[in-house]
Amino acid sequence: MACFAGEGRVVVLLLLLGYIAVMNLREEVERLLPNWERWYPSLFDAACDLGVIKAEVCDPNSLLLTRRHQKVRQQAEDAHREKWGGDAQE
Repeated sequence: MACFAGEGRVVVLLLLLGYIAVMNLREEVERLLPNWERWYPSLFDAACDLGVIKAEVCDPNSLLLTRRHQKVRQQAEDAHREKWGGDAQE
């Protein structure tokens, strides 16, 4: 199971025997624990306790887009240099 956040909602992908089912966070929590509202104040709390979403500790510097995409940008620059020539910029 994998969770992805995007476009204002969290999408959970379940890989079941080669079949991919896409459901939103609320649907996944309700599938695992119907009537979750009776025990949890928020959908986020229920999803955390059920293991649908998990915190991941990472280096704060890795959250910067400039660092996250540095490798991709470097590959693009290398490909451009390979095709069109030129010196590497430092």
